[in-house]
Amino acid sequence: QVQLVESGGGLVQAGGSLRLSCTASGRISTIETMGWFRQAPGKEREFVAGIWRRFSNAYYGNSVEDRFTISRDNAANTMYLQMNSLKPEDTAIYYCAGDRRLYGRNWQGTHVDYWGQGTQVTVSS
Repeated sequence: QVQLVESGGGLVQAGGSLRLSCTASGRISTIETMGWFRQAPGKEREFVAGIWRRFSNAYYGNSVEDRFTISRDNAANTMYLQMNSLKPEDTAIYYCAGDRRLYGRNWQGTHVDYWGQGTQVTVSS
């Protein structure tokens, strides 16, 4: 089993920045892809960004590419999502995710082995 714990959400004005963190524990060596999904009220869960644990490949959803950056520190078992130029439409609960398979930008929320508890990000206009 793998446990994922997010931190770093909060309230920010449009145009501002936030950094989310996700710390993993447990059988981390079984994880191939880690990433972030988000879900806004009344909407489906959306892929935001993903990164391969053992390689440098990173992928982004269309709505966040060029504004968000995903990174990882394997020594600290931690993944980050740097969010810049935030918009009100980025408001959502952000979930850390992990899976034992390799995925790119086609990663879907139905194909996730492990979820974090979620952290709220609110962007005011």
